[in-house]
Amino acid sequence: MAPRCWRWWPWSAWPRTRLPPSESTQSFRQQLSTQEQTPQICVVGSGPAGFYTAQHLLKHHPRAHVDIYEKQLVPFGLVRFGVAPDHPEVKNVINTFTRTAHSDRCAFHGNVVVGRDVTVQELRDAYHAVVLSYGAEDHRGLEIPGEELPGVLSARAFVGWYNGLPENRKMAPDLSCDTAVVLGQGNVALDVARILLTPPEYLEKTDITEAALGALRQSQVKTVWIVGRRGPLQVAFTIKAPRPRKRLMELLLRAAVEKPGVAEAARRAPAPRAWGLRFLRSPQRVLPSPDGRRVAGIRLAVTRLEGVGEATRAVPTGDLEDLPCGLVLSSIGYKSCPIDPSVPFDPKLGVIPNMEGRVVDVPGLYCSGWVKRGPTGVITTTMTDSFVTGQILLQDLKAGLLPSGPRPGYAAIKALLGSRGVWPVSFSDWEKLDAEEVSRGQGAGKPREKLLDPQEMLRLLGR
Repeated sequence: MAPRCWRWWPWSAWPRTRLPPSESTQSFRQQLSTQEQTPQICVVGSGPAGFYTAQHLLKHHPRAHVDIYEKQLVPFGLVRFGVAPDHPEVKNVINTFTRTAHSDRCAFHGNVVVGRDVTVQELRDAYHAVVLSYGAEDHRGLEIPGEELPGVLSARAFVGWYNGLPENRKMAPDLSCDTAVVLGQGNVALDVARILLTPPEYLEKTDITEAALGALRQSQVKTVWIVGRRGPLQVAFTIKAPRPRKRLMELLLRAAVEKPGVAEAARRAPAPRAWGLRFLRSPQRVLPSPDGRRVAGIRLAVTRLEGVGEATRAVPTGDLEDLPCGLVLSSIGYKSCPIDPSVPFDPKLGVIPNMEGRVVDVPGLYCSGWVKRGPTGVITTTMTDSFVTGQILLQDLKAGLLPSGPRPGYAAIKALLGSRGVWPVSFSDWEKLDAEEVSRGQGAGKPREKLLDPQEMLRLLGR
């Protein structure tokens, strides 16, 4: 077969494309500009909701650039600070988030507090779209007498303490009592109970902080009660199994009515620690010690269930019981907080009012994750939710509902932050901190020893 010959044509000889008439030319160029421009998108929060939103945007728009802002110096939100240290497999999702952060169309900017260092309006002026994915950073209070007593802690703060959340690093829970009560029956409540009762030697090879591990080694807690105001059908914790609610009920029923066999009974007999579920109990008052200086117990109202299905609610029967304890951990739910006066917020529901992720009455502003739907579900729930928000944003972009023309993106925000003395932390900076944590953990056989002090982190980065 004879080789093909290619003939070189000078530029002047190339055929010219016939342009539309002048009136159509402007429209044609505008359409081309819209198609070729780089959408500048900002995501606030680097937990699962933030990273999954960014992942969807980058995957489904070939030119979109996404900047992720985070108030902590380190990324990954509740994956780092919320997942229990004895569940390392759940943290594998960090590998996916890292791949997203390594995209040349994605940038991480830590150590930036949106609402303080930069306003949401300033972000909206700099970007074509802004997505709020900052999660639920507060906890719901018990709102009962005595909850201010020493020895009453939020489960959120306790989790932050053993997981290395900088704001909780100085917490020193008193674990000198023999009985603790956890109020609430969700996954966090089970995590807290498990960490309190797990022999420390089983935690030594996890990424639990050394301070927490030291305190747990000295702990005198032997019994943990997990208390809920409704019944076993309504518990909020989950299991890994098909038809999880049915399977969960089977497990609870079997544990409640079946007597253990001889071998199992012999295995349990020497167990130095125990836990139990208390259903149909609602906290009424934290009981003080005789000197009034710390918690000595909790008064519970006995409840019964009324209604069916989603309308089921617990109502008091009039009976009360006192449960002695020296530690009370409140785990009745997380809640989101307003981020900026310019952003609508529903304080009752603890969410940003939205329609499928579009913030109500604020074009170009979106939300995903817990601040969108409330603090429910697991990481895969947040993934699905965030993909929906990302898809809605891209639909709006395609429909021309977002600002046209170029936006400066991070260039404008960087100048603002610099003028205000704020020094953002990049993802490559985080990788230096990550390497330091891994190095510190190696000597103890741990995956890492987390850095807790933001000032130390900044010093390590030469700031």
